[in-house]
Amino acid sequence: MREYMKFYIDGQWVDPVTPRSIDVINPANEAVCGHISAGSAADVDKAVKAARKAFETWSLTSREERLDVLQRVLAEYQKRFGDVANAITEEMGAPASLAQRAQAPIGMAHLATGIEVLKTFQFEEDRGPTRLVKEPIGVCGMITPWNWPINQIACKVVPALATGCTMVLKPSEEAPFSAYIWSEIMHAAGVPAGVFNMVNGTGAEVGAAISSHPGVDMVSFTGSTRAGIEVAKAAAPTVKRVSQELGGKSPNIILPDADMKSAVGGGVKHVMQNSGQSCNAPTRMLVPTAKMDEAIGIAREAAEATTVGDPNGNAQIGPVVNKVQWDKIQRLIKAGIDEGATLVTGGVGRPEGLDKGFYVKPTVFANVTNDMTVAKEEIFGPVVSILGYDTVDEAVKVGNDTEYGLAAYISGTDMGKIREVASQLRAGQVSINGGGGDMMAPFGGYKMSGNGREWGDHGFTEYLEVKAVLGYTPKQAAE
Repeated sequence: MREYMKFYIDGQWVDPVTPRSIDVINPANEAVCGHISAGSAADVDKAVKAARKAFETWSLTSREERLDVLQRVLAEYQKRFGDVANAITEEMGAPASLAQRAQAPIGMAHLATGIEVLKTFQFEEDRGPTRLVKEPIGVCGMITPWNWPINQIACKVVPALATGCTMVLKPSEEAPFSAYIWSEIMHAAGVPAGVFNMVNGTGAEVGAAISSHPGVDMVSFTGSTRAGIEVAKAAAPTVKRVSQELGGKSPNIILPDADMKSAVGGGVKHVMQNSGQSCNAPTRMLVPTAKMDEAIGIAREAAEATTVGDPNGNAQIGPVVNKVQWDKIQRLIKAGIDEGATLVTGGVGRPEGLDKGFYVKPTVFANVTNDMTVAKEEIFGPVVSILGYDTVDEAVKVGNDTEYGLAAYISGTDMGKIREVASQLRAGQVSINGGGGDMMAPFGGYKMSGNGREWGDHGFTEYLEVKAVLGYTPKQAAE
């Protein structure tokens, strides 16, 4: 049983202003596996004050000083790698294999990438007589989700540290263990007091207090579009910058010349990873209508080969994060059945032999139309919807016919046609033939999928203000 009852504020572990606790549930067995404290606006205020004080000095540090701190954080993270992976498995149900090969390693990857970017990042640029200076924006509020908990923390904290900002983090109350370990890593690395602060609690209380606090200059939020709208509303009166990475309903266009077995089977496996709990999952698979039957057979085989079970065992996917999420997925699967989509495999209820834990059957629907609920709503579970198309132009139109625009996927052999399709898709990131894994590629969405970009050098710009110093260089010298 984990007991994480303190917050990390101003370089110290402190008690909450008003003691209240939140149960943390292990989604694999539905048992309470730990407790955290529920923070309040008063705790946020303490953290913001510490961050504002620290900003006075941290914002003036040199590139070399910040590189040294980041390198120390990376060294400490490497020491705690196993602890991070184990925490993620326990708190949100990621299979141990996924936690060890993807969930925990990506924290190290963001640190290493941030270090490399910082080494050469251009904070100053002369344009004629004017000098453009990129300066840290100030105190940053960070609100992170439970589905890739360390990824979301690292891709916010690393660029903020690197650019000279200070911060207050509110991790998800559903998956707080890895965030607590991250805070221990920051402390062990000797990050100066007040530069990094962490307050646990709910979005309705701690998240809202961060978003609305006049002492917070910028909010970076990752989560649902619904919650992102509330963050933006709360932030509006103080006119702070808001950067958001929100929901997705990503199209996966299988072109007529694609290798169907590889493209369809790979697409299904991609959705199933992390129990479907990835905002950029390729959940809408578009295949040529003439190849629908072939796609159904391949998709069925891929889904039914996906093993579900104890995340500490050999299963490929574990549970979804909690009962609320499980209930939502069941409702949406039932909607797919009721609205006439072809249920290829899976369906409502737990997989056979699993009567405890928030496990979902790997599910595939076919003959889906884009007006069906399963094609429109973000399910955030191991559910694939296959839609047919007659022309590539139709596939592009259907692919773009969504309120979201986070990611898109294309499979085929004609690179000219693939690039033409990619240029027409309204999404922040387009993956070709399974291409991915570029830590420098900006990540973020169009439309209701958010604004701003994270990862690599683009992630740095979210935490910087641009100052133009006119007349910095005398006209003669500039010439």
